[in-house]
Amino acid sequence: MKHISILVPDGQSNLTTISSIVGAYEIFIRANAHWEEKQQKTPYTIELVGAADKVDVYQGLFSVRSQKHVSEVPASNLIVIPSLVRSYEKALKGNQLLVKWIKEQYKNGAEVASMCTGAFLLASTGLLDGKSCSTHWAAGPEFRERFPRVNLKTDKLIIYQDGLYTNGGAFSFLNLIIYLVEKYYDRQTALYCAKIFQIDMGRNLQSEFSVFNGHKKHEDKEVLEVQAYFESHYQDRISIKELSEKLHVGRRNFDRRFIKATGITPLEYLQRVRVEATKNYLENTRKTVSEIMYDVGYNDDKAFRNVFSRFTGISPNDYKSKYNKERILS
Repeated sequence: MKHISILVPDGQSNLTTISSIVGAYEIFIRANAHWEEKQQKTPYTIELVGAADKVDVYQGLFSVRSQKHVSEVPASNLIVIPSLVRSYEKALKGNQLLVKWIKEQYKNGAEVASMCTGAFLLASTGLLDGKSCSTHWAAGPEFRERFPRVNLKTDKLIIYQDGLYTNGGAFSFLNLIIYLVEKYYDRQTALYCAKIFQIDMGRNLQSEFSVFNGHKKHEDKEVLEVQAYFESHYQDRISIKELSEKLHVGRRNFDRRFIKATGITPLEYLQRVRVEATKNYLENTRKTVSEIMYDVGYNDDKAFRNVFSRFTGISPNDYKSKYNKERILS
């Protein structure tokens, strides 16, 4: 019988970890039961696998018990890594046995899926080097710093490459599990589970949920000044070229310094600041989209809508319909 392993990491668990372990386990068990009704056979053995017998959370308030030690699972078809406490050192130091086991299993043909910040543990195996992956958008800056060889795409909800699955933050792990159910069982089973657990199968972006906090953990004082200027003058007409001239730095060199310090170009930084301001207006005011467009420094409706959609995955009008406080309460 084929095997699905849901990992129970040691020393890396919080309530989100428990929810992703339990959520994944329950959905796979339900998928198994649905498949058995149709095919009269059990497709997968689904087990919680770890390097410790029990993992405590919040000083023992909750605990998760492994059903099998990794040494008792010689082969697994799919390994699922839950969300973790966001600490690379702990993920690597406290779970060396799991890291080694994951690498061996992948080498022998297993696929590996990480949920949310479980990508930190997956990345520590080296398997993501040179590949694309996703994780919680808030963990993006730290992840890029820790794993520069990985192509992180925090706008994507689910990314699959070479037998490795990664997904965005928090409870979006449900979308990943439904995605895996469709692949490992069939679409009918995935639809059944999506309906039972009321999970939207259509999502593949987490952009609309992200909050842009410009990366400022660097020591380039002039770049920090420009970042502060963008954030306080985003509503004005801003020329990147003129800013670089004021700093007596050539435009190309200015762009290189800005990218090195923040990870993105000056223009993209300004656009992201304006999009964040737009989201705030859309959420909290009665202003029309056209009024907001002028308030955040745009005078071209098409350009404004294209930029907003590119960074959030939805249109300004759709965003307002979903998140405006008065509309939600009405």
